[in-house]
Amino acid sequence: MDDKELKIKMYNDPLQFFPAILNDIKSASKYIYLEIYRFRNDPIGIRVRDNLINKCREGVKIRLLIDSWGASSNITFFKDLIELGGEVTFFKKIRLTWDAFTKNHRRDHRKILVIDDRITWIGSANISGYALNWRESMFRIQGKIAHCFRDVIRDNLKIFNKYFYDKIAYTRKITWEGFEIIRDVPSITFQPIQRKFLELIKNAKNEILLETPYFLPGSNLRKALADAALRGVKVNIIIPKKSDIHVLDVLAGKYLGELARARVNIHFFPSQNLHSKIFMSDRKYFMVGSANFDYRSFRYQHEICLFGEHKSLNRQLLRHFQDSMRSTEPFDYFTWQKRPYLQRFFEALLVPFRHLF
Repeated sequence: MDDKELKIKMYNDPLQFFPAILNDIKSASKYIYLEIYRFRNDPIGIRVRDNLINKCREGVKIRLLIDSWGASSNITFFKDLIELGGEVTFFKKIRLTWDAFTKNHRRDHRKILVIDDRITWIGSANISGYALNWRESMFRIQGKIAHCFRDVIRDNLKIFNKYFYDKIAYTRKITWEGFEIIRDVPSITFQPIQRKFLELIKNAKNEILLETPYFLPGSNLRKALADAALRGVKVNIIIPKKSDIHVLDVLAGKYLGELARARVNIHFFPSQNLHSKIFMSDRKYFMVGSANFDYRSFRYQHEICLFGEHKSLNRQLLRHFQDSMRSTEPFDYFTWQKRPYLQRFFEALLVPFRHLF
């Protein structure tokens, strides 16, 4: 597809993309749809909310779908917006029932903002000030694909409080001019984002680039990465040295050695928390969105990714990855072999619970 038909710009600094998001909100003339995991009651959340209120006063249709667990805000926070006609829906409120864990564990982790029929934002960042110094991956997409993402949000609004629904229908691939919008819903059987990762890894000829904040892939993905490296594909993975979920870092450490033995190159990002989620194969195909490279994203969360080919975006992703690499520390297999027995004990202790992190 010609890059001119779909303009995509990548941002990794919240101090740059939050002002750009606010400017796009201010430009809305028809509608604004937002599906988000976290919308905090903090200075960033207040600024976004107040701008949405202003657009609502101008007659712009506002519809928000916010995960009730991740929100860190409540219906009172949106009172003025609702009184002006804005629609605010909280995804699957926490309920105390006999099967509370099963039902409440499944969350809406997507990050999608759609403005009119022309602008879409997707990526890794929530509407929150707590991560202003994080390295993120946000994508401003300008083009008519916006209506596809709007329909994705509309679909999830239909099932926001349902436990049983047609999972095949809600994970059906959406294609637009050579691009694929890939949706996950909580499911052990239907995991299209993981399947796409497996397909890309198995088909890679020269290079795989992966950057993810939480690295806890299942055995099928670990084997695919190892097999790719053993057949001569250069596999480079960047993960945080210390993420904001320490227990996941401990568990992930159990699997790094086996990948390093298979010649997978693992790099630790040591400075501010790395929260970006990007994948490239052979510097040709990309996959970006909200999904982490872990069990929880693939099994238990509503996620969204965009897959395709786009020369301009590929160049931006490559620059981002190379810039990240300059700040990394290599994984040391021999140090890993000598890690304390107490660490090994906790790694083994956590393995039965790996699907929950």
